Amino acid sequence: QVQLVESGGGSVQPGGSLRLSCAASGFTSPYYTIAWFRQAPGKEREGLSCINSNARDGNRYYADSVKGRFTISGDNAKNTVYLQMNNLKPGDTAIYYCAAIPRYHTFAVQAMCLTGHYYEIWGQGTQVTIAS
Repeated sequence: QVQLVESGGGSVQPGGSLRLSCAASGFTSPYYTIAWFRQAPGKEREGLSCINSNARDGNRYYADSVKGRFTISGDNAKNTVYLQMNNLKPGDTAIYYCAAIPRYHTFAVQAMCLTGHYYEIWGQGTQVTIAS
């Protein structure tokens, strides 16, 4: 059974940092795309960043809202994708989810990797709260 489990959420002050982890299990293909999304109360889900199994720099993509502050990375040996979040702001408060396409997939336009409906597997989410 393909499964994603997020961890690493918590509460920090503005300007602080957190590292989220997305542990994957049950993948039967060496190819994948994994993305991070978030959803704040009363707001639509927002795609933040994606990475695929060919983990060169060109295969990572970021939303403008997090570019320069968030970094996505993967450790294939640990079957885990990370989201390092720096200089956090109150507006970053949300539930953060990772999602996966557990097979080979290409996007016609790289930005499409931040669209949720392409993703088949979702984690349960982890709460991130930024407050003084």
